[in-house]
Amino acid sequence: MNTAPHPAPGQLTYRDATGEDVKPLVALVEAAYRGKDARASWTSEADLLGGQRTDERGVLEVIEAPGSRLIMVEADGVLVACCQLEHRGPAAYFGMFAVHPDAQGGGLGKLVIAEAERRARAEWGAGEIHMTVIIQREDLIAWYERRGYRRTGQLTPFPYGDERYGIPQRDDLAFELLVKALDQDA
Repeated sequence: MNTAPHPAPGQLTYRDATGEDVKPLVALVEAAYRGKDARASWTSEADLLGGQRTDERGVLEVIEAPGSRLIMVEADGVLVACCQLEHRGPAAYFGMFAVHPDAQGGGLGKLVIAEAERRARAEWGAGEIHMTVIIQREDLIAWYERRGYRRTGQLTPFPYGDERYGIPQRDDLAFELLVKALDQDA
């Protein structure tokens, strides 16, 4: 198995994904959220959703959408993480965040989210960053809260019946909007 290393910050490179990166990105997202290795990590959604987390079409749509970018994070040429940034007027949307299970627990996620916030602020002048998280993911929401995100109470229903987002294992899933103000002086 090609395991991802625990990278030191100086070894990380960030780049925008292209169409040629779709397959490895799908593999990364699946490994982080739905793969057998993910079951042992705190990012697993296996108790909430079965099936796929994303597919090639969905990843390509993120890469090609106007105002959107899918950022790849590599350590010594090995894909270890990714995230989506989308310009939405005065805010940026942060999504499709994945860290390979073998690279979790060493602070990589904190570095990736900080870089995404920096880019949203520097490149788009975004004053806020938004994301949506399944409300049942309390540990994940708490992790984001420790990074300055706040719960809004604004809920969006889970897209039941659209297996592109997985097969729900329960009937009460919903997404909550989390928001963080970005310091323009940072």
